[in-house]
Amino acid sequence: MTDADGGAKRRRGRNETEEERADRMWLDLLQEVRVAQMGVQILFGFLLTVVFTPKYDDLRSTDQSIYIFTVAVGAAATGALIGPVSLHRLVSGRRIKPQAVEWASRLTLVGLVLLLVTMASSLLLILRVATHDDYVPWLVTGIVVWYGVCWFVLPLWTRRRYTE
Repeated sequence: MTDADGGAKRRRGRNETEEERADRMWLDLLQEVRVAQMGVQILFGFLLTVVFTPKYDDLRSTDQSIYIFTVAVGAAATGALIGPVSLHRLVSGRRIKPQAVEWASRLTLVGLVLLLVTMASSLLLILRVATHDDYVPWLVTGIVVWYGVCWFVLPLWTRRRYTE
C-alpha cells in the first residue's frame, strides 16, 4: 500500500474477518461490563438496604424522593449492564455476533450513563443527609463533571484524535 507521494503507507488495525473482529470485540466488551457490573451491583445492593435502617424514617420528604429515584435508576443501570449477558445467551449460535456486539455495546453505554446518574444521586443523598449544607449540589455537580470527563470526554477526544 502506498500513499499519494509513492511512499509506503503504514497500515493500522488488524487483518481479521468480520467474525474474528466480533469475537475480539465481544471479549473486550465482556471485560468492560464485568467491571461496571461489579460497581453497579455493590452500589445497588447498598441502596436496597437503606430503606430498612432506622435513619430512613427520619429523612425529609425530598431526601426520600431522591432515594426512590436513585433506587429506580440503579435498578435500570443494573438491567442495562447485565443485558449484554442475556443478549449473548439468547442469540448465541445464530451467526449474528457482529449485530449482538453492536447492541450489547449500546446497552453498556446506556448502563454507564445510568450508573453515572445513580452515583450522582447517591452522592447527593448521602451528602445532603451528612451535611445539610448549600454547597452539596455544587460538589456533586463537580464530581459529575469529573465522571463525564473520565468516562466520556477523554475517550471521545482520544477516539477523535487518534482515529483516521
